[in-house]
Amino acid sequence: MWPPNLPWKVRLFVTAFGFLTDASFRRNGSVNRRFINLIDFKISPSDKPVNGVTTSDITVDPSRNLWFRYFLPSAAEAGEKLPVIVYFHGGGFVMLSPSSQLFDDLCRRLAKELPAVIVSVNYRLAPEHRCPASYEDGVDVLKFLDENPPANADLTRCYIVGDSAGGNIAHHVTARAGEHNFTNLNIAGVIPIQPYFGGEERTESEIQLAGAPLVSVERTDWCWKAFLPEGSDRDHPAANVFGPKSSDVSGLKFPKSLVFMGGFDPLRDWQEGYCEGLKGNGKEVKVVDYPNAMHSFYAFPDLPESTLFMRELQDFIYPQ
Repeated sequence: MWPPNLPWKVRLFVTAFGFLTDASFRRNGSVNRRFINLIDFKISPSDKPVNGVTTSDITVDPSRNLWFRYFLPSAAEAGEKLPVIVYFHGGGFVMLSPSSQLFDDLCRRLAKELPAVIVSVNYRLAPEHRCPASYEDGVDVLKFLDENPPANADLTRCYIVGDSAGGNIAHHVTARAGEHNFTNLNIAGVIPIQPYFGGEERTESEIQLAGAPLVSVERTDWCWKAFLPEGSDRDHPAANVFGPKSSDVSGLKFPKSLVFMGGFDPLRDWQEGYCEGLKGNGKEVKVVDYPNAMHSFYAFPDLPESTLFMRELQDFIYPQ
């Protein structure tokens, strides 16, 4: 099921991306990396401003290829200290990276329009590296930033942000970071954008939106099998945060949240349950729900919800 009035270019891109993604997911649970590179166009870092933003890649741990792309807007170059967004990209836990054109463009846009310093994390991918590898990578990047504060960044205003699978990672990294005492870094908020949660139950949105683009039930099931520890089902706490196997989070140190949802996203019922779970455990949550938005709407600047999305981010990061 597709949203109404979707531009044909967006529809074409999403259709092609979904087709090639399916072709890259093998029945044995592995990913055809060569094939997926056909749709994963890479952008190199640039020390010359592109749309008012420079980029550089910074290594955290070469032994596991842990690095991040650093997006610095011209506003910071003028001497202004800007808030920091630690960004976790989507891709079903199994594909894409900070150098993927899709996320290089998105993070460059975030850096310029918010404005903010963006740290886009290259976490390890499944199925080669299953849960909790990506969560561990995320926490280690936070520790690296705490020990090596960027010159233009205000680490007291650090926001953990992620879309889709990256939204899942953003939650779990924030939860794990709450157990660590940072010297310079303070997590001011977490922003899961259409986060990728699930469970054994089939929700109403999954059933009604079974034919939705990008996140069909078949694709999400495949990604969960690739990501979760061997032998786990979808009620594992990594997927079903407030499910039957989850632990109590009421005493967890957790900042305020801004959660984005869309009416044409099959995962919306899981996202709604996540928000209710946070609220039920005494956590502060603001929900932004766009009735006509599909999964990944934020990646397409031509969509009206993408503009509204940017304004909501600005209001959350720069409260009046």
